[in-house]
Amino acid sequence: MSENADREGETSNIRIFGMVISSLPSLMFRLAGTFLKFKRDVKKGGHIFQEELIAQGLDAEMAAKLTEIYLESSNLVQYIRYAKSPFKR
Repeated sequence: MSENADREGETSNIRIFGMVISSLPSLMFRLAGTFLKFKRDVKKGGHIFQEELIAQGLDAEMAAKLTEIYLESSNLVQYIRYAKSPFKR
């Protein structure tokens, strides 16, 4: 009886795995599109941020440094790296 239940469990796992594998390409495509849109929006926001700093009278060099710090907050690789080990900071 236990052997039969194990086989049914394995079959169920294979079915779930098959469903996940078949939907993986579309999921990856959507994630890539979302990531590229995010990066585009970040770049646009950084440009606007830097222009506003300069318009408020800050010199271009300092505005560039502050913009770099501002854009670090949107670095997804850094988030992933720190998400693995939050105590590395």
